Amino acid sequence: MSLDPKTLTERLIGVGMLVVAVLAPSLFNEFWLDAILTQTLIFGIAAASLIFLNAYGGMISLAQTALMGVAGYALGNMVSQGGAGGESKGLALGWDPTTALIVAIVVTTIVGFVFGAVSSRSYGIYFLMLTLTFGVTANLFFGSVTKLGGFSPIAGIDRRTPGFVGDVVNDRERLYYIALVSAVVAYFLIRYLTRTPFGLSLRGIRDEPLRMASLGYAVPLHRMLAFAFAGLLAGVAGVLAAWWNGQISPSDLGLVATINLLVMAVIGGLARIEGAWLGAFAFIVINNEVTNRIPSDGLWYVGGTFNTVVGLVFLAIVVISPDGLMGIWERIWSFARRRGGPPALTVEVAEPAAGAPSS
Repeated sequence: MSLDPKTLTERLIGVGMLVVAVLAPSLFNEFWLDAILTQTLIFGIAAASLIFLNAYGGMISLAQTALMGVAGYALGNMVSQGGAGGESKGLALGWDPTTALIVAIVVTTIVGFVFGAVSSRSYGIYFLMLTLTFGVTANLFFGSVTKLGGFSPIAGIDRRTPGFVGDVVNDRERLYYIALVSAVVAYFLIRYLTRTPFGLSLRGIRDEPLRMASLGYAVPLHRMLAFAFAGLLAGVAGVLAAWWNGQISPSDLGLVATINLLVMAVIGGLARIEGAWLGAFAFIVINNEVTNRIPSDGLWYVGGTFNTVVGLVFLAIVVISPDGLMGIWERIWSFARRRGGPPALTVEVAEPAAGAPSS
């Protein structure tokens, strides 16, 4: 099977980046490995769930952070244990960590299906506002119901992880590799799903929902199942984020966190799955540079805050390339092809059969 130069180049870049990711513990210091790369992998999975819904289902969801929070709170309530004096938050069920992990992801997937069922018949701005309502409701719910945690965080989640996960408190490299494997599996799972009959019909529903419905396709069901799959991805990201933070609080699924995830997806590019991790990396690096390297009064002329800086970057990328950083790559490739001229046209002429008259 022959590949066009663009696809071949992208695959070579992808393999190179994967090799760098595998060797990252030897190439980067502990801070970069934990604070930058591990976070990039985790939030990249969540952003990929958002981009999947948009690129293949035509649905921009603002509920993915809420689904991450559902997974984190489910895990925290199940694995935490009651202590003396009642200082533990949440239900403190003290379940087996492996069982709690599976149940948390299953519960999040089911919640995603329910979210999809409620919003599957809405389109455009109405769908967007419904998913935003889900996010706000989840934030207020977990912040108000003290039995599930309240506004105080559920802590110590990373100290009760399954045996195959190990000690992610003292061995952050272990958590990095778990996040890396999860991100790679999530990426290829999305790529596989989009090539199945379900994925192809989902694309058709994205472009022509009325025509697909007239052809007999269950449009709402397809959208619900797509939302459930996105909930599965967000649930995995939520569990990893809970392990990375060691706790879960309402702010982790608040409006700011929702906007941050959307910004990651838009910066990377809402049209391609690869943009999820590219946007997450850019966002986290900007956050780190502005927060840790620039004095608090060093940005007075633009507001002096990270939100102002990332907002300006976001605005610049959207103006230059509405398709984000991946769109810039597409433009660079198109420009390079135009400078190199059109591809040579090869015409194959069949040899005349034996005994046929020659012209």
